[in-house]
Amino acid sequence: MAFTLEICAGSVASCLAAQNGGANRIELCDNLLEGGTTPSYGTIALAREKTQIALYPIIRPRGGDFLYSDLEFETMIKDIELCKQLGCNGVVAGILTADGRVDKVRCKVLTTVAAPLKVTFHRAFDMTDNPFEALEDIIALGFERILTSGGRNTALEGATLLKDLLIRANDRIAIMAGSGVRSGNIEQLIKSTGITEYHTSAKAYEDSKMVYRNPNISMGGIPGVPEYGISETQQKEVALIREIAEKTLLS
Repeated sequence: MAFTLEICAGSVASCLAAQNGGANRIELCDNLLEGGTTPSYGTIALAREKTQIALYPIIRPRGGDFLYSDLEFETMIKDIELCKQLGCNGVVAGILTADGRVDKVRCKVLTTVAAPLKVTFHRAFDMTDNPFEALEDIIALGFERILTSGGRNTALEGATLLKDLLIRANDRIAIMAGSGVRSGNIEQLIKSTGITEYHTSAKAYEDSKMVYRNPNISMGGIPGVPEYGISETQQKEVALIREIAEKTLLS
């Protein structure tokens, strides 16, 4: 069975680390601490110029929920059009209704605008009230895959639902497991779910090269996030995840 690895990259440097580490695909995002938002035009353009593997920018105008205003929806359409112009292979998107269901009307517009690009339905799926109903809706809308943690904070916690979703999907759509996926648990995830497509940032914080550091102010203000740390995908971690996964599938 083939193993597919998608890296959630927050910069062009992370895109290169993903490619050099052996990833199959990049989900390009900004603001990873908010779950990912649409990156800038320049970031998408340079990532496309510098990489050859599949590139899927996320189409998410802000952090928070997945219930969007008319203006936010218009922004998503414009961003998809830009991704097509820049030569991306696909996009990642998802919209919900206020009652926690897939917004079939708006999602259909997104997949239509994106065509012929492929579209992944992101972890908005994990915020739906009925994952099996959502699965059928997403298949009917023509999405290529679903990124999900099985309705829990991490894929390990959601392993039972992930396995059930894979069975229900029955090869009609790809099920990609994400959230908390690392080299230390990829073997367990494959064996417990049967899923062979995974999503991870494979990131670590690298210390800033700033020498002067003002101790009296914090620009980010987010507990647990180093003020002088830069989060980047680690090429070695990408390669290790692939190595362990492929050995697991061969065993």
